[in-house]
Amino acid sequence: MTAAPNANQYVVGPVYRALKVLSFVGEQGHDISLTEVATALDIPKTTAFRYLQTLAASDFLDYDLDHDRYRVGMRFRNLARTDRSMQRLRESALPFMKGLSARFNETINLAILSDHRIVYIDIVESRRTLRMEARIGSRHPLHSTALGKAFLAFMAPQAREAELAGALQERTYRTITEADRLRLELETVRRDGHALDIGENEEDAVCIGVPILCDRDEPLAALSLSAPERRFTGDLRQEAIEALKEAARGISHALLVPVADYHGPLSD
Repeated sequence: MTAAPNANQYVVGPVYRALKVLSFVGEQGHDISLTEVATALDIPKTTAFRYLQTLAASDFLDYDLDHDRYRVGMRFRNLARTDRSMQRLRESALPFMKGLSARFNETINLAILSDHRIVYIDIVESRRTLRMEARIGSRHPLHSTALGKAFLAFMAPQAREAELAGALQERTYRTITEADRLRLELETVRRDGHALDIGENEEDAVCIGVPILCDRDEPLAALSLSAPERRFTGDLRQEAIEALKEAARGISHALLVPVADYHGPLSD
């Protein structure tokens, strides 16, 4: 097996080699034995066995005890499906996001739900010098963001209550930290089809969020416009709300993903 690169001091050798084993098994397209892995990668059987068993224990591989063979596992398959789903979501959303950004010259965000937080997976930045702090990959709470509220309002009641069960962290002095008060706001969000965050996650910022729904009216993702509070009020804010709703419907239509075929982000 190729040794871990020495040039990068941060590479963890055993992890690197385990991933090489995983990659090799995944590329075969059929069940494979310990001997085949050890021979192909030129490593001792005992080493190959430890890597294979570790990958099987974490569900990246399946181990067929009766035939003593390995194949790719459910977690590996889910990761591949998730990557394809996220790429399709970004590709479907980007034209709408660019259109919104050109129309309002403010930052447009696309986010998914992962491990009880929203994760920004694409952002079209404003051309103005004063912008918001979120970046692709940023993770923010559900309760303090318009994106998160759009998820909460449209998710199944049991799932929503699970998200509201813990303490609601105060991000700014405007953050809603009482679950009952947030529940009332979420009723309004569901009725009106959009959520607002006015200085609740980032001081002096306003964010408008709308859900991107699947065929069962459950949120696959959320779309938002964020801007400094002082320059986004009144009629302009209402115009943006309607434009965001229209864009979210367009993205949902472009995806045409039956909920049974959608594979969202994995949670640990």
